[in-house]
Amino acid sequence: MKTHLGAHPVVSLLVFLFLFASRLPGPAAENADGNYFNIRGFGAVGDGRNLDSPAIDRAIAAAAAGGGGTVFVPAGTYLSGSIHLKSNIHLLLDAGATILGAPQNLNAYDPAEPFAGKAYQDAGHTYFHNSLIWGENLTNISITGQGMINGGGLEHDSKVAPPTTANKAIALKLCRNVLLRDFNICHGGWFAVLVTGCDNLTVDNVTMDTQRDGIDLDCCRNTIVSNCRINSPNDDALCPKSTYALGEARITENLTIVNCQVSGFEEGTLLDGTLKTGKNHNGRIKFGTESSGGFRNCTVANCTFRSCKGLALEEVDGGILENITFNNLTMMDVPDYAIYITTGKRNRTPNLTTSSRAKNILISNVIADGVGKMSGIQIMGLPEQPIEGVRLENIRLISQGGGTAKDAARNPRELGAGYPEPGGIGKLPVYGIFARHVRDLELANIQVGFLTNDFRPAAMFFDIQGLEIDNFKAQTAEGVKPVVFADNVGGIIIRNSPALQKANEE
Repeated sequence: MKTHLGAHPVVSLLVFLFLFASRLPGPAAENADGNYFNIRGFGAVGDGRNLDSPAIDRAIAAAAAGGGGTVFVPAGTYLSGSIHLKSNIHLLLDAGATILGAPQNLNAYDPAEPFAGKAYQDAGHTYFHNSLIWGENLTNISITGQGMINGGGLEHDSKVAPPTTANKAIALKLCRNVLLRDFNICHGGWFAVLVTGCDNLTVDNVTMDTQRDGIDLDCCRNTIVSNCRINSPNDDALCPKSTYALGEARITENLTIVNCQVSGFEEGTLLDGTLKTGKNHNGRIKFGTESSGGFRNCTVANCTFRSCKGLALEEVDGGILENITFNNLTMMDVPDYAIYITTGKRNRTPNLTTSSRAKNILISNVIADGVGKMSGIQIMGLPEQPIEGVRLENIRLISQGGGTAKDAARNPRELGAGYPEPGGIGKLPVYGIFARHVRDLELANIQVGFLTNDFRPAAMFFDIQGLEIDNFKAQTAEGVKPVVFADNVGGIIIRNSPALQKANEE
């Protein structure tokens, strides 16, 4: 008796399995859809010894020649020099797949490209081709999957001349519609990810455990970074910048950073779960220092800091930092400081006619404990260009304490043209809030205290025009004034803060 194919369960199952298998990622020649390109079909070995980047490049070139597609990296370890992305390419890293940066002595990386004229930015931001994976002037590119990018032989020492070494795991320049998702990066070199002049960028659920910068977002517009974990003990974890690398002062704007974790544990101990305390404790979120264009319309929310420095906003190269909000930040074991906002005049921008400016900054709902005794919160503008419109609200800060009466008598220098780091200014004469050269400063629902007795005031204000304080609670050592108001502080309004009101009357 004749039986239709669909009528017999065994035959139907075999047909289904055949059709399903034909759509699995495999060598290009075996792929029924024609838009999946398995790198093994182009000669990749995946044994960690043979150089596989030429095969990966062949797969990318074949996909691009057909109008785009998915370049599939199956499980294995693929020793690689420079890999060249192209438009309309999805690089998919399977679980168990590792792209491993080759040693420098294999000469497998591209040399740094020439840079015409004077470089106003750091060398690491000047060159892009000396990278493990890079792309320039591309559209519609993505790197996703459960695999790993291991920088391997990438250089991380900024003292080594960048044109002669490869030092970035991923470098993207002037690209549009970019997605990075789900993979891990370890030992990423000077930059695990450097994106410059890119529009419509999404970075989601990427873990970076590296020795220097995690991800730098330079001169980028319309960017979302979400659900990322970044550990970088010796440099910054998540760092928006605005350099002059593109030959113009291009602003970084429309940036959203949400649900991220930054830390400064020993390199590798985030990925292995041991979370060992390191020596340098960088690993923060920092805007700047390179800031020729500046930053505008940026939001950071629901982020944690652990065993690293705190939040830093550093506009020092003549640009503007405006319309910036931070909400729901938690910090534990933050050496040196919790919040640092500064403008300066390093002025790494040609033909500059403006001073660095900062205005319209809101920081709310912050808990910071274990804060180092250098300082808690500091806000420092320029004498000729005050920071304008800053509001801090719902903040609880617990310092390690230990400040002395001698510390309380210090007069911190002006930043001027100096490198904009709190360490260059030194220990502050307060353990809580220090503000200088600010117009319209609002503080609401602030509580500061210390673990070890501290003989510095909780707050000091110098050259402030328009200071409004509501519900400020401060722990103070016996005989220490809770707050100091300099003579050049005007327009003071204090509510629900008895100790501060008394100090102001005196």
